[in-house]
Amino acid sequence: MDVMDVLKDIDPIPFLSALDGLHDCSCCPRACHADRFSGKTGYCNCDAYFNISSICIHRGEEPAISGPDGICNVFFGHCNLQCIYCQNYQISDNLANGYHYTLRGIINDIVSILDRGVPALGFVSPTHQLPQMKVIIDILRALDRKPIIVYNTNGYDKVEELRKLEGVVDVYLPDFKYIDAHLGKLYSGVNNYPEVALEAIREMYRQKGSTVVYRRDGMAESGLIIRHLVLPGHVENSTGVLECIARELSPSVTISLMSQYYPTCRVKDHPVLGRRITLAEYSQLVRRMEALGFYKGWIQDMESASLFEPDFEREEPFD
Repeated sequence: MDVMDVLKDIDPIPFLSALDGLHDCSCCPRACHADRFSGKTGYCNCDAYFNISSICIHRGEEPAISGPDGICNVFFGHCNLQCIYCQNYQISDNLANGYHYTLRGIINDIVSILDRGVPALGFVSPTHQLPQMKVIIDILRALDRKPIIVYNTNGYDKVEELRKLEGVVDVYLPDFKYIDAHLGKLYSGVNNYPEVALEAIREMYRQKGSTVVYRRDGMAESGLIIRHLVLPGHVENSTGVLECIARELSPSVTISLMSQYYPTCRVKDHPVLGRRITLAEYSQLVRRMEALGFYKGWIQDMESASLFEPDFEREEPFD
């Protein structure tokens, strides 16, 4: 079925009311209060349009997220964090060129992928474009498309906004990057990452608890999965993150402890971040994770970094 034939009977205007808050934007913790309709953008340098850099099938997420057929990921452009080591820097850099899909183009691309049998729809770095995400989901529901919705976030989210997503998001997939606030400032340009991320993840935990519900094919259809990317030279930070999750939430939550860090061209000469993590560093953290009582989730092979080097100048960034 041609999706354009489906959309011809839907008036998108009522759905666009979800964008009204962008006249005084405070959808992320930076609360810039920019009028994104006026062209005077805030920290993320995004206007009120649909700033999307790529819509594609991604097979490189956790097994329960990608599943056997991959996930349809919507990669938003720009970000409310500016991590100097970001592997998606081509699109996350707030100085990058804007990306304006038409609404019909977005829905067309998503539905064409869903109709190929892909069951899940992931929104990557959605925090600064929550209203746009809501419009997309509402239109898909009007078209009777109800994929598993995955909220793939850096963790720097507002609790008030997350509460609005209860019953909308099926699987929360947040990062918990830092327990050391100094590292948050040094590497991601934000002063209060640990406390903001912890409160955000607490809210996700309130909504979903510690049990991930899986389909027969092993794909997650509801729950919370917390990611932590191990950075070279910062075993203490990673240890603190794991200890915080065990203490403040539960060791029964599902953890994805990632060894996939690699230095992009932007940090290849950095005195700390300019190398891969070592087997000794990662093994120490795996042992600590086990000692804390975590028993659900994933660890990675040390060679996994080569599988996670996207090029967003290609139509299929991960091929």
